Amino acid sequence: MARAEAAAAAADVALVVVGLNGDWETEGKDRESLELPGEQSELIERVIAANPRTVVALNAGSPITGAWMDRAPALLTLWYGGQEAGNALADVLFGDACPSGRLPQTWPVRLEDNPTQETYPGEDGRVVYGEGVFMGYRWYDSKEIAPRFAFGHGLSYTRFEYGAVEVQATGADVEVRVPVTNTGQRAGQEVIQLYVSDPEARVVRPEKELRAFRKLTLEPGELRVVRFSLGSRAFAFWDSETHDWCVEPGAFEILVGGASDAIRSRATFPIQV
Repeated sequence: MARAEAAAAAADVALVVVGLNGDWETEGKDRESLELPGEQSELIERVIAANPRTVVALNAGSPITGAWMDRAPALLTLWYGGQEAGNALADVLFGDACPSGRLPQTWPVRLEDNPTQETYPGEDGRVVYGEGVFMGYRWYDSKEIAPRFAFGHGLSYTRFEYGAVEVQATGADVEVRVPVTNTGQRAGQEVIQLYVSDPEARVVRPEKELRAFRKLTLEPGELRVVRFSLGSRAFAFWDSETHDWCVEPGAFEILVGGASDAIRSRATFPIQV
C-alpha cells in the first residue's frame, strides 16, 4: 500500500487495475458481495487520496459496488479482455481508440437495490423468481431506484445528438426513423436503443421495454438516419387467459436514447388492430 501511494503521488496520472477472477466469479456459485474482494477497495481509496488524477480499471464480468466509486475520477470496465486486454486498455487511455462499449447490465449503488434481494436466497434451496417481468432496468424503473450505472451506459471521446423520432404505423407494423449526429471532433460509435411504452395496458407492464438497438460508427459531423422495423410482437404482452400474445389498440410511445436512463427523443402514436 505504501509503495502504491508513493508511486501515485510521484506520477502525473495513476492507474489502478483491480477486479475479480475465477476464484470469485464463476457459474458454480453466487458471489456473496458486490464489493471487490480483499484489500482492493482500500488500495483504490489510498491511491486516489495520493493522486486525484487516478483511473480505475475493472477486470470483471459483473457489477461491482463500492463507496470509492463516488471519488474515482475515471472508471473503465475491461470485461476479461484476454491476452490483448493490456494493449486495448493502453489504446483507450492514450486516445488511440475511442471507447464505445455499453453496459449490458444495470449496476446498483448497493446490493440491496438489486431486484433479486426480495426473494434470494429463498427457502430450503428453492428460489422464486418474484420479480416477474420486472427484470434488470425494468425493476429500477418500476421502483424509481436510481442505479449507479444504467443499462446501456457508456462514455465516449465524442458526443452524439439525436433528432426527432418519426413513426409510421400500419396496423401493428411500425417503421421508426431517428437522425443521429456525431457532434464531436473525432470518429466514434454510438449504440441507439429503442424502447416501447404501453401506458394504457390492462395488465401490469414495465414502464418501457427494449425492443431494438443498433450500433453506428460516425465520423465527426456525420449524420445518419437510423431505421427500425417493428412487428406486432414489439407491442404485445402475454395474455395468461388466452395463452397467446396480445396487442391492444391505443396509444403507444417510442423512446430512443443511448441508455435506459438517457432517453433523448420520443414520439407517441396510435395502433389499430
